[in-house]
Amino acid sequence: MLVSEERPGSSNFGCTPPLADQSAAAQFVAFEAAKIGSYRTRRPMADTHQQKQLAARIQAALPSVTPGVILRAYSGGQLVHDVDVGATSRYYDMASLTKIIFTQQAMMQAYDRGLWHLQTRVVEVLADFPNKDVEIRQLLTHSSGIEWWKPFYEAVDLALPWQAKRAWLYGELKKSSFLKTGKSVYSDLGFMLLGFVLEKMHGKSLLDIWTETKSSSYLGTTLAFHIDNRPAHGMELFAPTEDCPWRKKLLRGEVHDDNTWALGGISTHAGLFGSMEDLSGFGLNLRAQLRGTGRVRVSRQTAQLFAARAVPRDAGDWALGCMLPALEGASCGKYFSAASVGHTGFTGTSCWYDPQRDLLVLVLSNRVHYGRENRAFLQLRPQLHDWVVESL
Repeated sequence: MLVSEERPGSSNFGCTPPLADQSAAAQFVAFEAAKIGSYRTRRPMADTHQQKQLAARIQAALPSVTPGVILRAYSGGQLVHDVDVGATSRYYDMASLTKIIFTQQAMMQAYDRGLWHLQTRVVEVLADFPNKDVEIRQLLTHSSGIEWWKPFYEAVDLALPWQAKRAWLYGELKKSSFLKTGKSVYSDLGFMLLGFVLEKMHGKSLLDIWTETKSSSYLGTTLAFHIDNRPAHGMELFAPTEDCPWRKKLLRGEVHDDNTWALGGISTHAGLFGSMEDLSGFGLNLRAQLRGTGRVRVSRQTAQLFAARAVPRDAGDWALGCMLPALEGASCGKYFSAASVGHTGFTGTSCWYDPQRDLLVLVLSNRVHYGRENRAFLQLRPQLHDWVVESL
C-alpha cells in the first residue's frame, strides 16, 4: 500500500517565481520564499490550457508506472511548467543525480583551483592505488574499465561508524579489477573512487567537502545526505521508495541505493535528498555556469569543458560527469539537441538542460515504489520531455 503525503496545498497548475539570471545569493533567497509560498499561494501559469493538457497526459500515463510525478520546465530561464500529478511528496531520493549535484560540481571546483588536470592519474593523488594508469577523467566518463557494481552492502560491517566504513570501502576499491574495452560502461565504483580522490585533494572528509560545496553552490537549499540513514525531516515528508526485501521495511527518508545505505547514507554516487525547489536550484545553477551569468563558483570555461563530449560517439554518450543524448532512446526524448547535458536517477529522477533551446526540464518521482524491476518509467521519462517541447 502506498503511503504518501501530498505537498500541502499542491496544485497541478501553479508555479513559483522565476529564479533565472539572478546572483546565487538572490536565487536562494528566492528558494526560501518559494518553500514558504509555493505550496500555498502559487500564481497561475501564463497558459493554463497547455499546463492542463500536459498534466492530463502525465496523469493518464501514471498507472502501474509510478505513484506520481513532479515536473518543472524553464524556457529562457523562466518557469513555463510546474506540474504536480498523482501521489507526490515534498522530498525525494535524488539517487544518481548525486553524481552531478555533488561529485561533478566538486570536481569542477577542484579543477578550477588547479588541483588536477585532464591527464592526472588517480595514483598521482592516491599514491597507494594499485592501478597506475587510470586517469581521473576516465572515472568521470565511465571509461576507466573499473567494475560497474559490487554488492558491498553484503560484506560491510553495518555496526561501524560511517567514517570507518569509508576506510573499508577504499580497501575494497583497491581490489577492483579494470578491463578497458574502448567503451564507456556506467560504473558506480568509478564515482565512489572519485570520493576518495576528492578527500585526498582537500584533506577533508567527504561530509566536510559536501558541506563546503553546498555552502558555495546551494546555500539555502535543503539538499542533504542523511548520515547514518537518519532523515533530516519527518518521514511523512519523504516520497516512499521500495519495500526492501533485505532491509525488511518500506524505505522513506532512507537512501534506496543498497551500497550507500550500508555505507552510512553518504557517497559520491548516490545519497542526496531534496525537493523540486532544490533540484530547480541546481538546474538553474548549471544553466548559469554554462552561460556565464550570475555569481557561480565555477568558471564558464570549465563548465563548458565539463559539458562537452569527452568520449568518441562510438564509445558512449558522456561528457565529464554528465550524460549526453543517445542517438536512439535518449532519456531526454527526441527533441533535445546533441549539445544537451543531464543525468538520471534510479529512483525516477532526472535533470536535462538543452543550451541550444535554453530549455531545462526537471523530474522527480518514486517509480521504484512499484519495485526496482519495474522498467515502465524508462518509456515515460523521454515522453515527458517530448510533451514539454511540444507544449511550447
